[in-house]
Amino acid sequence: MEFVNKEYLLLLLLLIPYLIWYFRYRKKSEPAMRMSDTFAYKNVVKSWRMRLLHVPMLLRLLSFVLIVLALARPQTHNSWGNRTVEGIDIMLAMDVSTSMLAEDLSPNRMEAAKAVAAEFISGRPDDNIGLTIFAGEAFTQCPMTADHQSLLNLLQNVRTDIAARGLIEDGTAVGMGLANAVSRLDKSKAKSKVVILLTDGSNNRGDISPLTAAKIAKSYGIRVYTIGVGTNKVARYPMTVGGSVQYVNVPVEIDTKTLEDIASVTNGHFYRATNTGELKQIYKDIDKLEKTKMDVKKFSKHYDNFQPFVLAALIVLLLEILLRTTILRRIP
Repeated sequence: MEFVNKEYLLLLLLLIPYLIWYFRYRKKSEPAMRMSDTFAYKNVVKSWRMRLLHVPMLLRLLSFVLIVLALARPQTHNSWGNRTVEGIDIMLAMDVSTSMLAEDLSPNRMEAAKAVAAEFISGRPDDNIGLTIFAGEAFTQCPMTADHQSLLNLLQNVRTDIAARGLIEDGTAVGMGLANAVSRLDKSKAKSKVVILLTDGSNNRGDISPLTAAKIAKSYGIRVYTIGVGTNKVARYPMTVGGSVQYVNVPVEIDTKTLEDIASVTNGHFYRATNTGELKQIYKDIDKLEKTKMDVKKFSKHYDNFQPFVLAALIVLLLEILLRTTILRRIP
């Protein structure tokens, strides 16, 4: 154990003047009765109350010491920990093309997909999970990690305007998105390796076809769960016209046949989500996937340990007050 704020330990020096005052000067301020002769009290046996006379003072000192130690902020040493957990390796492949701004899901497809994916990630703390995003191109937003807080932060930063701003080509490169996710799982030693691919369109970009990517996934023993998100007919879509936003109805064109084929080739499953409720249920179904044991090494940097000192100080202080005002009470 180490103390972060060691300077607070100097407060313990205050115990020295207090002890000097208690044993040398305190008695002079206490009421006293003069007697001509104390011979009659010479052999009187001390009662147990007299023997415990200084216990409240000792408890008071102990509570002060414990409070000072708590203020000094005790912490445990850095340590590595190993544990075996049940989990699988998962890559999320998410479509971020501009069509994901359609508002047939609330508030729109992109935000609904992010919210449900975040809930899914939070519910699987023992899995290695990563994130691939794609539009006309694909790249890894977050490699597989057990640090889900970092993954969630990166997920929240995903926006559909990366294509609109020209950072990547717009469109829907389903094959490229799947291939990118597969490349992050090819060296995985987990018994279960899964890609969850979510898109609202059909493949119209990229150098790798969706079925080719699916066959590559199958060769590595990776199962692909595909999700087609969007209504069955038309969707309300915001368009910027002359500096203002106008809404138009655009047709929903999801290549369900290709998504079904990808799932079939890899022994996965195809899902159709026409609203946020269905999307949540799909992730709940996927949550029942097979799990496998894996070793996780976790580094614990610091751990505050002041709580036991505060609790002990409170108990000791209450005990001192109780004794001083009841069985060890002094009159006057």
